[in-house]
Amino acid sequence: MKILLIEDDIETAHYIVRGLTDGGHTVALAADGGEGLRRAAAEDWDLLIVDRMLPKLDGLSIVESLREGGNVTAVLFLTTLGGVDDRVHGLNAGADDYLVKPFALSELLARVAALGRRARRLGVETTLKFADLEMDLLSRTVLRGGDPIDLLPREFRLLEYLMRHAEQIVTRTMLLENVWEVHFDPNTSVVETHVSRLRGKIDRDDAIAQIHTVRGIGYSLRAPE
Repeated sequence: MKILLIEDDIETAHYIVRGLTDGGHTVALAADGGEGLRRAAAEDWDLLIVDRMLPKLDGLSIVESLREGGNVTAVLFLTTLGGVDDRVHGLNAGADDYLVKPFALSELLARVAALGRRARRLGVETTLKFADLEMDLLSRTVLRGGDPIDLLPREFRLLEYLMRHAEQIVTRTMLLENVWEVHFDPNTSVVETHVSRLRGKIDRDDAIAQIHTVRGIGYSLRAPE
């Protein structure tokens, strides 16, 4: 799943990010409520994990604002506020689940998985398809013509972005910002290296869809003419 964690305690945040990443998820971190609301509203996420007590804007206000704006992304509150009234207020604000700190990582992963299954039952997009490529966003698997392709987490995220923008040209800057979350040009060949590795794994002579280099601009995932 693509998850946004809104958590201001850095030690806790790193623990959660590491645990979720090891569990196969892609996780981004927002360290305050203002940044969390902005990113939650501006980008596509499978799940938001939100602390209640945050600088700039509290978690309850974040979720209420998102729901008022029609955002239906699943929300899990993860907070020290564990009273009955706290839980009721959180769920009434629009959260889908509520977990109290301190917590066991195994329980957090189980709740994340449950919310993913719920999204699938409700018909939320959990797979991407283009030509003979198929990506399962929950199990983090990729098939090409029915055959599994083993991708590293960054390669998976790169292919996901290309598939979401299939038949379009994506620039190096777009990839840096959306796959690596780097909002400046580090002047490295990281994009080119990862695209080359990904191309080596998914492109083959009989492939219907291929990664094409658009000279001087970027890349495009498209089917041959």
